[in-house]
Amino acid sequence: MKFTANETALMLIDMQNDFLHPDGAYARGGAKSSEIAALESRLASLANQMRDAGGYVISTQFTLVPDRGGEPFISPHLLKMRPFLKKGDFAPGSFGQDLIESLQPADITIEKIAYSAFYMSRLEWVLRRAGIKHLIFGGIVTNGGVASTAREAHVRDFSMTILSDGCAAFDLTTHEANILALSSIGNISTCEEVSEALSLS
Repeated sequence: MKFTANETALMLIDMQNDFLHPDGAYARGGAKSSEIAALESRLASLANQMRDAGGYVISTQFTLVPDRGGEPFISPHLLKMRPFLKKGDFAPGSFGQDLIESLQPADITIEKIAYSAFYMSRLEWVLRRAGIKHLIFGGIVTNGGVASTAREAHVRDFSMTILSDGCAAFDLTTHEANILALSSIGNISTCEEVSEALSLS
C-alpha cells in the first residue's frame, strides 16, 4: 500500500458522543455494541499518526437539525429504527453531536444529515480544495455511513482504503458482509497496515 500523506485524509465517520459516550443518546436508548466501542483506541492512535505525517483528519458528524421550536427533523426510517431520539440529540454544536474527545481535534468537520457524508454537504468541495486524493475510512456503521460515503467517494474518483478493524456495525455478520462488498471499490486494510504505510510515506 502506497499513498502520499499530505494528499490523504483519515475519514472518521460518525465517531460522536451521542453514538459512543456513556451519556449519549444511543447509550440512553440501549443501542450499544462492543465492536463499536473498541474502535476508539485504534482510531485515536491512527489519527495521531496521520497528523504527524502531515495528512488530514476529517470528522463527519451526523446532525439532527432542529425546527424553530427545537424539535429535531428526523427522517421516518430513522425514527422507526431509533424511536428514543429526542430534542437535543445530535443537535448542531451540542456535546452529543461532537467528535469524541480522544479523536479530537479534527482538521475539518462535515455535518451530515444522511448516511452519505457527500449528500447535500460541502465535503467534495473541501476535499478538492485541500488536494486530497486518497481517503482512509474508519468509523460507524460499516453498512451505513461508511459504506454510503465510500461508494460516493468511488464514483467521484477518489482512491480509498477501508479499515477492516477500524469500522464496525451493530453485529459482526453485517460488518463482515459489508467489508467484503466494499473490497470491490477500495483497498481493505487493517489499522496496523495503514500505520506501517504512514511510517514510510
